Amino acid sequence: MPLLVNRPHVYIKHIDIYRFSIPMEPFAIATGTMHYAQNVLIKVHTDAGFYGVGECSAFPMIVGETQETCLAMARDFARLWEGKDALDIPARLKQLHDLTAGNYTIKSAFDMALYDIAAKNAGLPLYQFLNGTRREVETDITIGIADPDLMARKAVDLKLSGAKTLKIKLGKDARLDAVRIQKIREAVGPEMKIRIDANQGWSYEDAVYALQAIGPYDVEFCEQPMRTWNNDMLPELMQRSPVKIMADESVYTHHDARVQIKTGSCHYINIKLAKSGGIHEALKIHDLAAQHGIPCMMGGMLESRIALSAMLHLVYACPNIQFYDMDTCMIGHLEDPCIGGVTYEGYHLNIDDTPGIGADAKADFLERSNSLVTL
Repeated sequence: MPLLVNRPHVYIKHIDIYRFSIPMEPFAIATGTMHYAQNVLIKVHTDAGFYGVGECSAFPMIVGETQETCLAMARDFARLWEGKDALDIPARLKQLHDLTAGNYTIKSAFDMALYDIAAKNAGLPLYQFLNGTRREVETDITIGIADPDLMARKAVDLKLSGAKTLKIKLGKDARLDAVRIQKIREAVGPEMKIRIDANQGWSYEDAVYALQAIGPYDVEFCEQPMRTWNNDMLPELMQRSPVKIMADESVYTHHDARVQIKTGSCHYINIKLAKSGGIHEALKIHDLAAQHGIPCMMGGMLESRIALSAMLHLVYACPNIQFYDMDTCMIGHLEDPCIGGVTYEGYHLNIDDTPGIGADAKADFLERSNSLVTL
């Protein structure tokens, strides 16, 4: 991270908190179904005449946080930061961690706003502030759990739309899951990449069965096959699985990553801002994984293009992020509440060089949703 030379201090005046609910088509994974994106938006106003934006997406069946818990913690966090220097990112984040353990999802919104402020203060797009370089980023596209034939038809439709990589949600029934992958592979042919995500849905025995049954169908990797309380069984599963294993819910922080790497429990790691608490910790996970030759993926929950923009900047700054699961706005959002930021060209992501994250919320969306939360 570059030194901040333009202004020695940028003080926080106040923080606006918004209930940032985005209507969406129902989206099913192994642990539940989402009917709207339970997001929170914050704006951290400074004495420098600009503000930083941050967004998080609560996914309660994975991170244990809801929109309501995020809003409640956001009020406490906002009070902590009033009058403090926004450019001292480690000190500001330490305040949050000293106040409460966990709560990484809402912490990620506050972290993001700080990085937006720091990059704006330096007059740089965030990826340049992080010493990154542009590169081609093409996302996969996710298919939720459904009837195998329906999932196969959806896969064909996505192939015809130009998608090159499918991410298939599994984890409810190991035997039916194997049928799902068989039908999808037969439907799309050998050229498409297929990766799977069980979202902790399988037992150890089911994971062994499913991964061995799926093995012949050229699956790139499987995310989080089992519950995290079965982490001790991952090394054995990796020995029995023809499909490589990616840690997702098993890795929130770089401490988790260290344990997974040292115990030989994963081939890859999925980084999500809503799990790690934001960019600051995500960089630590990336760097640790890079040191040990463990490639990473950039993943997400149900964020809008605001948080997605921060993710793309992070990808540009992190060469060891080699897989892209950045379809958060493509899997059911019924409204785009954002201005600026990431654009999709087919399945390719791009962003301009606006200072900071480069994205913000539409004022009329915030007004219509009556979403401002008072402290």
